Amino acid sequence: MLPDLSPWRASRDFRLLWTAGLITVFGSFLTFVALPLQLKELTGSAAAVGALGAVELVPLIVFGLYGGALADAVDRRRLILWSEAALGAVAAGLLLNTLLPHPLVWPLYGAAAVTSALTGIQRPALDAIVPRIVAHDQLSAAAALNALRWQVGGVAGPALAGLLIAYAGLETAYAIDVATFAFSVLLSRGLAPSPAAHDAQKPSWSGILEGARYAWGRKELLGTYAVDVAAMLFAFPIALFPFMADQLEAEWSLGLMYAALPFGSMLVSATSGWSARVHRHGRAVVLAALGWGVSMTAAGFAGNVWLVLLCLTLSGAFDMVSGIFRTTMWNQTIPDELRGRLAGIELLSFSAGPQLGQVRSGGVASLTSVRASVWSGGLACVAAVGLLAVTLPKLMSYDARTSEHARAVRLSRVGTGGAGGEGPRS
Repeated sequence: MLPDLSPWRASRDFRLLWTAGLITVFGSFLTFVALPLQLKELTGSAAAVGALGAVELVPLIVFGLYGGALADAVDRRRLILWSEAALGAVAAGLLLNTLLPHPLVWPLYGAAAVTSALTGIQRPALDAIVPRIVAHDQLSAAAALNALRWQVGGVAGPALAGLLIAYAGLETAYAIDVATFAFSVLLSRGLAPSPAAHDAQKPSWSGILEGARYAWGRKELLGTYAVDVAAMLFAFPIALFPFMADQLEAEWSLGLMYAALPFGSMLVSATSGWSARVHRHGRAVVLAALGWGVSMTAAGFAGNVWLVLLCLTLSGAFDMVSGIFRTTMWNQTIPDELRGRLAGIELLSFSAGPQLGQVRSGGVASLTSVRASVWSGGLACVAAVGLLAVTLPKLMSYDARTSEHARAVRLSRVGTGGAGGEGPRS
């Protein structure tokens, strides 16, 4: 049941990347809570908070696809480093705006859009570098450990954010975020270079289309994208958490609501040793997405704040199960020369869905009610995922032991000596 620490022990670069990510994700979750809360205080509108998702969506689509092509064409380590520094500069801009006598609303939307663009550039490189520094048979363990890193920050960050904002103000949360980015950049400088292949194409639309055609031809991969988008589109109501806390007369619970999802995910990651013994990854993704929808439905109907927190924790646990097996399928079956471009498509699947989910939840809440938006989204998620399971038989029948794509990637890594070793220091 304990997590498999093999990637941590075997790969120095994985340790560096994991530690840098833990530091920066902690600060990012402070801003994750502070930004919508500040927007709520300045506007008092659920639709205005939900519109953050719409503002983030277009940059994510454009730069996610371009970032994927870029990750296949340039040194992935350098791309990670410079985008991390730019994200720190955006956090500094939020801090400066908050220090104004009368903070402005438009910089909040601007920061959200630029952060989304930079995430679109960086995240494919972060995902694509992992199969290079981790052994093929350790990729499930690496997925669980990387998720655990996000979850530790996701639990501690929002919980601390509530206290910091209440007692020290929004500016303190933003200042800590800036500091964490500075530490992360220093650590990332120690990563070994990860250059593109000698025959790599320059970033182009034709290269992006090549990755899209590959994804379209792999219906089991297409299914993982579709299931995740459906789950997040219909049942990702975090834009409503400030309003749910008010309606439950438990303003103190806002930080806990944000922390409940990553806490549930962390419980799964911390007991993820079993995941290496699961081979029907597509079926696990579908069952976990159904569990996510049922839990969100229950959260919408629950009238007690502790029941809501319990349902959100269960939702996070199901999301982690889905995430482990989606990531394992991607990393074990996608060729290295396409890894960046496919990582860009993956980024859209697990990031565009939440952005659209915020828009949907805020819009439905403005037309009906906050609670109705939550439970109706959960029911819609269950229906959509069930329909996808019926229409995508290759996803349900996928087995890592018999997949020709997993076998081809495994053999290619053996042929090139890719075992995720230490690598030289830069």
